[in-house]
Amino acid sequence: MRDQEPAPMDAERRLSTREAAELLGVKPETVYAYVSRGQLSSRRVSGGRGSTFDAGEVEALARRNRRDGSGGSGSRASGSDGPGSGSSGGGNSGGELSVRTRLTLIESDRYFFRGVDAVDLAARHTYEEVAEWLWTGRMLPGSAFTAPAGFVSVARRAVEALPEHAAPADLLRVATVAAATADPLRFDLSEDAVLGTARTLIPTLVAALPPRGRRRHDEGPMAHRLWTRLSMRDPDEASLRALDAALALLVDHDLAASTLAVRVAASARAHPYAAVSAGLGVIEGPLHGAASGLAHRLLQDVLEQGDAAPVIADELRAGRRVPGLGHRLYSGEDPRARALFAHLERIPRAEPALLAARDIVETTARHVPLHANVDLALAVLTVSSGMAPTAGETIFAVARTAGWIAHALEEYGERPLRMRPSGLYAGPRPPQPLPE
Repeated sequence: MRDQEPAPMDAERRLSTREAAELLGVKPETVYAYVSRGQLSSRRVSGGRGSTFDAGEVEALARRNRRDGSGGSGSRASGSDGPGSGSSGGGNSGGELSVRTRLTLIESDRYFFRGVDAVDLAARHTYEEVAEWLWTGRMLPGSAFTAPAGFVSVARRAVEALPEHAAPADLLRVATVAAATADPLRFDLSEDAVLGTARTLIPTLVAALPPRGRRRHDEGPMAHRLWTRLSMRDPDEASLRALDAALALLVDHDLAASTLAVRVAASARAHPYAAVSAGLGVIEGPLHGAASGLAHRLLQDVLEQGDAAPVIADELRAGRRVPGLGHRLYSGEDPRARALFAHLERIPRAEPALLAARDIVETTARHVPLHANVDLALAVLTVSSGMAPTAGETIFAVARTAGWIAHALEEYGERPLRMRPSGLYAGPRPPQPLPE
């Protein structure tokens, strides 16, 4: 997969340096400064000395400069740590970091993987098949991932050496590093090599997790293998399908914080294991992968008290936001939550947790019209399945590993080190005297 290959000249509109400068309202030299910062991509003129620029990228950069009031300087640092649109640009453009990608689009309260509705994909295909679609743009029915025995052995030994209180992200991060040391080909960044890493790393991570019960499944669908690491209960078909759907729904979500970290690592040409490690380092934040654990505990409290009102009152009294509600990218209900709730409604034992989740949404909606997000849906799955509060984080991390590798693979096809925004220095102006 090399989605960044330039399209033929007749398939896109190209601008000369002079035309790009006029559209941006800057000098030609500044256009090349944008290129050096990764804000524009250029292509050498065949047989000539000049460069051409994608008209869409130039127009998008001009719009952002006008909106941010940065004119032609292009020097304002990004002020947002949230996800970007991922649909335009190529670097730091002032008000936001925007990275051109062909993987995920989020718009109109829906999200799409390579142009296909992600909810529909998760409803009709397994996690492994959705991952392959994101990686290659091809649907491979019956896709299955296999972990090499040597990788699993090394990863398990590393994980077993950790203290019992180690968090899921700790286990997965250590397993990733251990698997990397067992792979002498990890520095091969060719497409086939990276895809091979993807298909072996994910099952290795799952296999390295300690089982909750006496049985550990290391074969079959990834959801079945993961279930034995999360719950002591024997799963029924509906529960396994719900877990598989959760994995497929969470494969990617544009430039979330962890995904941006992965792309920065890949831009520096870190190997796929290191890029995944970068994502795992970010995912522990309570505003990201760990958010489902907060929703899990909230749901448990509501089930114990039988009423959401006093639980929510305690949350607000403590100055905390109510977890599992609202999403900055969706004005309505998170489509991932809606799809996962539909699966959970087919599981009889999930009914109490579903009712408690509905109570949380309805109680909060009396004052703030917030909808359920995927963290609340994950909490219903984990609570009703007898899983630990950290199980949602594990599900999120395993699922998102596929998306991280897709983004790393895409970034390997870009100019190296393009993910290098400029800082906006706000300290004392030099020269300052040497400190005493």
